[in-house]
Amino acid sequence: MFSSRFMPCLECGASVDRTGTGGHECAPERRAEFQMFGLREEVAQLEAGIHRYLTTAAGRFASWLAAREVRGQI
Repeated sequence: MFSSRFMPCLECGASVDRTGTGGHECAPERRAEFQMFGLREEVAQLEAGIHRYLTTAAGRFASWLAAREVRGQI
């Protein structure tokens, strides 16, 4: 069976040489991107949920109130 000497890092997804003696250090930006990629379904569901909420009467009122507060009218 074929076995690659490179395997993905479980923290950041980078291809890491398993036979190398040098340690791998994850870049914070790459780790954040990798985690966001893993959470893409949850992010999409959150966005859809917010959109559904903002179409309700309570959501429209909250949006109106937030805009009013930002303009400093309260």
